[in-house]
Amino acid sequence: MRGKILEEIRTGVAMLPFVPVFCDILVGNDPASAQYVDMKAKTAEKIGIKFYRARFAEDIEPTALMKEIKKLGEIPNMCGIIIQLPLPPRFSECKKSILDSVPEGLDVDCLGTPASDRFYEGKNEICFPTALACMEILDSLGIDLHDKKIAVLGQGDLVGKPVTALLRFRGIEPSIVRSKTENKEQIIKEADVIISGIGKGKFITGDMIKEGVVLIDAGTSESNGGIVGDVDLESVNGVAGFISPVPGGVGPVTVAMLLKNVLKVAQRVVLEKGPDEAEASSGPNPQ
Repeated sequence: MRGKILEEIRTGVAMLPFVPVFCDILVGNDPASAQYVDMKAKTAEKIGIKFYRARFAEDIEPTALMKEIKKLGEIPNMCGIIIQLPLPPRFSECKKSILDSVPEGLDVDCLGTPASDRFYEGKNEICFPTALACMEILDSLGIDLHDKKIAVLGQGDLVGKPVTALLRFRGIEPSIVRSKTENKEQIIKEADVIISGIGKGKFITGDMIKEGVVLIDAGTSESNGGIVGDVDLESVNGVAGFISPVPGGVGPVTVAMLLKNVLKVAQRVVLEKGPDEAEASSGPNPQ
């Protein structure tokens, strides 16, 4: 499925009159974040999108960082900017302001307030990549979600809240499960589809779910130096009808959907300016 999405993006990029640029901003030296940025860089380059690396020291002042983010938006051909999360702890109080400094039209992660607000109003062509990945995996299974009991575990900004919105946009009302939800065990047990993004390692076990349930695991936690999801894979094996594993499930599809957002921005530029003007105004690609 991921390969098909990437091939569709490659075809779309090849039809553009310019080469779109995608920038991932990394602050600090977190090894896991750096590895994830490298993976996105390789994937982008493979499908014809120019990857621009922007790295800043952890001790950069927030105001200086926000100015640099604004400058990145002025690079010719720029069609997407994201800030690699998590940011170092010292930025916790100003995280929202930093995310909001990404120009709205280039916010392909949808984490800035303007882009996020437009999404929840149903007016933004750009959607949260992880939530899109969850829906893409569900759609690939060919099941009719309208007659299924769907439980969304958690209401975080990256997964639970936007996935709930995407379902509602389709006229589907899921059951939302939070830590204080009454009868949450019963809701989980009766669900035909569970989408989880709570970040509690191996929380969902085989005795909690019904036979044949579809499990979309978008949660990640560190465990013994590795990454695990919200689902205890060994425990649910033989009970669940489908499981998106962690790692290797929602994550790679999320990268594909992120790059699809970059393509959407580039296509919007062509529509707004016309092919000839878009090509003339794009300028040389950054090195």
